[in-house]
Amino acid sequence: MPEDAPSDRLVLDAMLGKLATYLRMCGYDTAYALDRDAEADDDLLALAADEDRLLITQDTDLAARAPESVLLSEREIDGQLRELADAGFRLSLAPEPAHCGVCNGPVEEVDPVEPTPEYAPSASDEPVWRCTDCGQHFWKGSHWASVKTTLEDL
Repeated sequence: MPEDAPSDRLVLDAMLGKLATYLRMCGYDTAYALDRDAEADDDLLALAADEDRLLITQDTDLAARAPESVLLSEREIDGQLRELADAGFRLSLAPEPAHCGVCNGPVEEVDPVEPTPEYAPSASDEPVWRCTDCGQHFWKGSHWASVKTTLEDL
């Protein structure tokens, strides 16, 4: 990343869960307060410092306490994404999933001969990825298309 680009390691406050999923789908390593038991401001600030993450928050007081942060004012996901785009964040889907949309764990492609859960397509029919931490399976289905449209409409 260029020196003046926003960090690709982020931490989001408890009010930004939906945004965390979008950012993970864009390839950002995105910790989310509720996933990490860091709902309290001090815990969130410690997480950001300990893991060298940029804080994204809607809390003015919390943003003021962080050495580096992005303060969002919009409540709806489209507005939040626009604010981040205006701040220089690259907001387009990663060519392949790198982070689990549920827990932020790393994902790996499922071998075409491996079985997949009932909710996922067969890996022999289309590429499917699995989170190595929580086991969630992902593929480029209707949710992927919906997120792509949202990002393109920014």
